[in-house]
Order: sequence, then structure tokens, then C-alpha cells
Amino acid sequence: MELSPTVAETKVTIIVVPRERFSCTRQSLESIYEYTQIPFNLVYVDGNSPAKVRHYLEKQAQEKGFEIIRTDYYLSPNQARNLGLSYAKTKYLVFFDNDVIVSPGWLHQLVQCAEQTNATVVGPLMCQEQPLHEIVHCAGGESHVWVDKTGKRRFREKMYLQGKRVEDVRDRLQRTQTELAEFHCVLVRRDIFEKIGWLDQAMLNTKEHLDFCMSVVQAGGTVYFEPDCIVTYVPGPPLDLTDLHYYMLRWSDDWTLNSLNRLRQKWNLSEDSYFTCKYKKLGWRRYGTIIDPLARRLTLGLGSNLVARAIAYFEHFFNRYLTDHHANQQLQLEKTQPPIHPSQPTVSTQS
Repeated sequence: MELSPTVAETKVTIIVVPRERFSCTRQSLESIYEYTQIPFNLVYVDGNSPAKVRHYLEKQAQEKGFEIIRTDYYLSPNQARNLGLSYAKTKYLVFFDNDVIVSPGWLHQLVQCAEQTNATVVGPLMCQEQPLHEIVHCAGGESHVWVDKTGKRRFREKMYLQGKRVEDVRDRLQRTQTELAEFHCVLVRRDIFEKIGWLDQAMLNTKEHLDFCMSVVQAGGTVYFEPDCIVTYVPGPPLDLTDLHYYMLRWSDDWTLNSLNRLRQKWNLSEDSYFTCKYKKLGWRRYGTIIDPLARRLTLGLGSNLVARAIAYFEHFFNRYLTDHHANQQLQLEKTQPPIHPSQPTVSTQS
């Protein structure tokens, strides 16, 4: 691929953070180094990965010269992103989840879009699951507050073309301004944070990308969709046993409720059907990824709603224990060291 001088000289920092598990680390990292043709820095935020993954990252950091920010406790997504952000000094940065697989030329296309449109944020054609790059997850979308006839502030969220086959829609996709880009993989101009501040760490596990995009637009920035950049995020199952603790914390009821409440209060939104629908679906990821597969395994593949409900009942209490334990751990850390702040990260680094 022949790059224009402007794009070839652009410096970008890729900030990799944990999404929900650690078992996709190798495949994701290898895809970055195989399919990225323009210069970049890489900061890898390793939030308490298991020993096997930690050792792999340490070896790769020594060989490839990237920087690791390691904590011995789990991080919420925005907490991890802010830690990585504090190490980024380049014009652009890319927030990148550790279960994302890229395709050739992906970063060139994101930077080129930003350069040609002066976009603040650029999102790719985001695909989901395997086989890679075949099923659309998000092709831009809507994220805004609107006011109904009674004066209530309501929230509009919509991802375009989710579930469609890429081959069926590819010829009608074009670069366009949009309202929504997801944190799975997104390019951002670093100077926007001088206007909006750090990412909101009260948004613990959901809708943080919507809050970010609306904050960017409110500050006068723009969000673009770039279909020539194609990447895929690969969710579980299957999960390794070492993934379970973080997965259950990451998608805990407590973190989800706190995030939804933060979104509603921050943007002065009415507690309408949008939120009540989200409340009813609490724990759906854990049910589909952990509880239902376990029920099928216990019933020799037959499956049983009764068994699944029984597991879910006990899992609910265990999930509460995990979130309470993590919250207490965070309080203890704050007593023994300064609070985690992106400008002064209290973590060890290795490069």
C-alpha cells in the first residue's frame, strides 16, 4: 500500500485495554503487528491478566518495544483507557479492546479519514464474532438526546446494519458523519480531551461510548464512520477458566446499574422504556455465556430451564460478592496509595 506523506508521517498511539476476557490476547496483538503498515506507538494496559497472559505480554513487549501498564487488580474499561491515555503524546490515539482482530490497512484508513475530514473521532466498519469480517456489528449510528412533547428528555441509540452480512451491504457503505462509534476500536484526536476532560470513570461497563460521543459533539467535535477500515471483535464463549472472574465482574448487575444511572443523571434523562428495558435484561451476557452453557453441560447437552434458573439464582449472590469485594479492594487501595488518576498512574510499567 502506497501512503501519502501526510498519513505516513502521522504518529498514532494504540491503547489496548481489557474488554471482558484475556484469552484472545495473542490473536489480537498479532493482528495489530501483522496488518499495520504505518508507524505507531503501542501502550498495553494489562489489568490483572492471568500469569500465562502476563508472561506472554512481557515477552512481546521486550521483543517489539511497546509499553505495558500493569495492575494487579481488575480495571473498568474507562479506568483502563484513562491510564493508557496518560501515556499517549501523539496527535491521534486509538482505543482498542483486547479481543479485536484487524484487517490489512485498518489504521491507515482511520488516519486518512481523520486527515481528510478533520474528524475528531473515527469509527471503523465494526464486525462481530467469527468468521472474521463477515457480520456487521456497527456501521455508525445514532446517539443523542431528544425532547418529547411533554418536555421529557429521552435517549436515542441505534447501531446501523447490525447483524447484516458485509458482502450484502458493502457496496452501499460510504464514509459519512455519524453520531456513534464504539470503543471496541476507535481513533480519537488527543486534543479533544483538553475540552471534555478524561473519560468518565463512573461509566463502569456500558454505554460509555455513547456518553463519550455525545460529549465530543457537545464540545464541537465530529464523529465519522469509515467503512474502508474493517475490524472484528470476538466475544466469548468459549471462555477460559481464568477469564471467568473478570467476565463476571465486567458484566455485573451492579456495574451495569451504576452505568445506566450515571448516563441518566448526567444527561438529565427521563427514566423511560429505554432504561426499564435495560433493567429487565440485567445479567443477560452472563446467562448466555456462562449459565446456559453450564446448564447444558450438566444435563448432557439437553438443556434445562429449571437447571439454568437454579444456577442463575446462586450466581446472582456470587456476582454481588464479586462486586462488593472489588469495591472494598478499591477502597483499601485508596487508603494506602493516591487514587488512580490518569495524570499520575499508580502502576508499574515495563517496556
